[in-house]
Amino acid sequence: MIWTRRFGAAIVAILALVVPASAQTLAPDGPTLAAVRARGHLICAGSDPLPGFAQLGVDGRWTGFDVDFCRAVAVAIFGDPSALVFKAMSGSARFAELQTGDVDLIARDADWTMRRDTRYSARYVAPSFYDGQAFMVSQARDAVSAYQLDNLRVCVLDEGDELANLREFAFVTQATFTEVLYEDREDLAVAYQKGLCDAVSAPASWLNAIRRGLPDPASQRILPERISKSVFGPVVREGDDQWFKIVRWTLFSLIDAEEAGVTSLNIQSLEAAKTHRIRRLLGLEGTFGPAIGLPADFIKKVVTAVGNYGEIFDRNFGANTGAGVARGQNALWSNGGLIYAPNVEDGSVNGN
Repeated sequence: MIWTRRFGAAIVAILALVVPASAQTLAPDGPTLAAVRARGHLICAGSDPLPGFAQLGVDGRWTGFDVDFCRAVAVAIFGDPSALVFKAMSGSARFAELQTGDVDLIARDADWTMRRDTRYSARYVAPSFYDGQAFMVSQARDAVSAYQLDNLRVCVLDEGDELANLREFAFVTQATFTEVLYEDREDLAVAYQKGLCDAVSAPASWLNAIRRGLPDPASQRILPERISKSVFGPVVREGDDQWFKIVRWTLFSLIDAEEAGVTSLNIQSLEAAKTHRIRRLLGLEGTFGPAIGLPADFIKKVVTAVGNYGEIFDRNFGANTGAGVARGQNALWSNGGLIYAPNVEDGSVNGN
């Protein structure tokens, strides 16, 4: 009798492994997922239009790194990247729209701090982009490091931490900087282009946006050092754990796909792959999709539609954009960067 029970349990375990992932039951919809599905589209926001991250084209279509991530979440839910309304919200932080349900997700809000993560009923999901204050100078200056800078005029914002960071860096390096102060990002761009300063110091993401707007972006160099740190990532409402996991694992899946070499161009040819890692990404093994209310093949659909993390980065910051931003901190951990994600795996496969 004991042998029969053990044999029956073994058969059940084997069947659990061979039952197609698509036949697995999806977890019930939580409040946010239910609302999004009932509406028929995702409402995703960015904190400000910023070239490379979110810009509105002449055709009325939003493009950019943040927009692509929003499309990835829309694909995870609906299998359709167009099932999305993207909203650009002014200001450095907009949490009220999350609290009221006017938006389901903010793709890139104010940088991640303890105060923002523990107040306002908002919850940062995971890092999607690392930033920090840097310097941009003309290629003609022949500087390859911020530590070479001295005796020059530097445009910088006269607010927040940027001026303090610049002064601290000058003190540490014993450099002499003449501060040229302005109130907003647009002023920095105009002043630098008109030659009112020799360098501009601002978050590297801003410097990239300024460089893209110059007549000859290749004539400018963003130096590699960062004199501050900022971490950005998607933000969701507090209190809906399922939605938090959906957004988190959409991001992690994009990263893991790049690490595994799975791209929008080769993913269809990997159906016959034998490795567990590839089969999990394609939804052929594991229960992680249905466990959070998504189809088993949601990762395959996401990568097919928008590419992996590296493809998204290159599409919006690579050489073809005219910016040619180095990956730097936003390279994979295996390539010397900080971008890292847990493995897409399931205990039913590896026994852990």
